[in-house]
Amino acid sequence: MLKVERLTKTYATAGGALTVLREVSFDLPAGDSLAIVGPSGSGKTTLLGLCAGLDLPSGGSVTLAGEALSDRDEDARARVRNAHVGFVFQNFQLIPTLTALENVLVPLELRGESGREEEARALLGRVGLADRAGHYPVQLSGGEQQRVALARAFINAPKILFCDEPTGNLDGATAATMTSLIFGLNRERGTTLVLVTHDPELAKRCSRIIRLKNGAVVE
Repeated sequence: MLKVERLTKTYATAGGALTVLREVSFDLPAGDSLAIVGPSGSGKTTLLGLCAGLDLPSGGSVTLAGEALSDRDEDARARVRNAHVGFVFQNFQLIPTLTALENVLVPLELRGESGREEEARALLGRVGLADRAGHYPVQLSGGEQQRVALARAFINAPKILFCDEPTGNLDGATAATMTSLIFGLNRERGTTLVLVTHDPELAKRCSRIIRLKNGAVVE
């Protein structure tokens, strides 16, 4: 599902070139789960973004669901993401002027699809928010917003789900619920899972762990 080969990312700064990722390589089979861990500044979120085609590497390559991303422009990468990828971000990334239900439906709108409101409602029910479909993000707690984001991530039936600190802004009990939902949907739907986390317990739930330090894989 995901093949990463000698992935490198370097930024030009006033003080010279800054390499934040150094020749990272790994393969991830379909349906598998991977945690990316390491201290702040180790390159975790950069690696996640490159794997999802949100940015282009300075060197190396990413192949996602059989599609080579590194030689494609943004429009082409966006098409691959829309066809295969779901996202859950630490800061939720909900659209404030849309209800919970409307936020879940956004990926379908981007694909020009309609008529799947019942499916979106069912997903909100799956994450325990059946009675909050008409609420706006400002009317929801952080944990509820994150569950809306998870329902939105799964509306496209993605082949792979990328999570960036999915429990980072949540209290212990809500984080545990969120973790159960992510891995439950991973099992039920066979979705490949890649997550960045500081939480060692969350990382242990994954079948594989990659530890980064100073942009390189150390374990």
